[in-house]
Amino acid sequence: MLVALVVAVAVATRSWLPVGLGALAAALVARPRFAGLVLALGAAGVVRADAASAGLVPRELGPYTGWVAVVADPQPAGGATRLVVAVEGQRYEVWVRGPARSARAAGLRSGDLVAMAGERLALAPGRAVRLRSQHVVGEIEPAWLGDVRSGGALARSANRVRIVIATGAGHLAPDTGALVRGLVIGDDRDQPREMIERFRASGLSHLTAVSGQNVALTVAAAGPLLRRAGALARWVLTIGLIAWFVVVTRAEPSVLRAGTMAALGATAFALGRPRQPARLLAIAVAGLLVVDPLLVWSIGFWLSVGATGGVVALGPWLADRLTGLGPLALPVGITLGAQAGVALPSLLVFGRLSLVGTVANLLAVPVAGFVMLVGLPACLVAGTVPAVGPLVMAPIGVAARWIDAVATVGAALEPSGPALVAGWLALAVTVVALVTVGGRSRRAFESPTLRESTAP
Repeated sequence: MLVALVVAVAVATRSWLPVGLGALAAALVARPRFAGLVLALGAAGVVRADAASAGLVPRELGPYTGWVAVVADPQPAGGATRLVVAVEGQRYEVWVRGPARSARAAGLRSGDLVAMAGERLALAPGRAVRLRSQHVVGEIEPAWLGDVRSGGALARSANRVRIVIATGAGHLAPDTGALVRGLVIGDDRDQPREMIERFRASGLSHLTAVSGQNVALTVAAAGPLLRRAGALARWVLTIGLIAWFVVVTRAEPSVLRAGTMAALGATAFALGRPRQPARLLAIAVAGLLVVDPLLVWSIGFWLSVGATGGVVALGPWLADRLTGLGPLALPVGITLGAQAGVALPSLLVFGRLSLVGTVANLLAVPVAGFVMLVGLPACLVAGTVPAVGPLVMAPIGVAARWIDAVATVGAALEPSGPALVAGWLALAVTVVALVTVGGRSRRAFESPTLRESTAP
């Protein structure tokens, strides 16, 4: 974790100071060669961060006519459609306005090539800061959009899979189908604004952002086939499946974190090495930030890393001390750990942290896990064989409606203002009391005297 922290601070500040301090701390608390690793990765982070920041300046402004590559799925917003396109190796934001042109732009997919004419402009300073995690260097004011060509083989295959999934989810009601696509592949573009707001208010918005659970369940679903292969072939197929899933889900920051951790875990398993989640998280964060330092400015990356850190570090510790809750100790501990992990970025960016999120997650997450596990193959079957679509998708629809109902009730019960603060104080006091009582009971049970008195 020390390596990840040093690399993150070095990338964010582009300063050699945290690198030196991190190496010194490593030398004091760990082996000297670990200090060398901190120094090497921290230095790489500083150099890469400088290069990434320098690359955010557009090389050329003014008129442009030619082909551009769509690098992210279009995002409809009111009467306009937002695109992110690549021009000569640099990314630009494009807002396409007007009913006809906006509808045409909304039909594009990531990887498509589009003939475009327009004016390349510099971004306003505030917008440049907000878009830097997406590597956007400027904007294009489009004059016209022309012909469209399909992208490379990988982009075409990913788009075909997403079309089949959308077709399968289309057997459900529009809002339910949009929610299923969000749960399965993180595609929330067609979710109504009201649905997005109630999921945020109830602390369930993370369910429609692809996470480690999606990746793990995808690999688990392929487990019967993977186990038939030899050790090397199984590792290759597992890494390939993870990479395929990352591409299909558009390699969002949370997906990159989840996919990298899953690949590291699969590699450790193949090598017979221990798979400690905290260590995997630290290696994944450090590696990703060295490869792409601009991820440090992504709120999605913050939330993904924070939630995972809370789950793997704080969740089990809390569960061990919430024994008074019986079978609910583990899920409550994990949920509270995740809530603690995202508390700071949620408060800084969104200005609030859902109070009902703990209960809402306990009710929704197990059902969401079912949708994530069964929903992907179900959507593929329903999209490929439409005749069986309604039957195959029926249980997925019921599960999705349950999750939406939990979000609706949770949003309605979520307090605000002083009531929200009082609620969090009451929850904190309750958790501290339960942890204190559970910790005393645990220490008493582990004492030699009690063990001897209860021994058979």
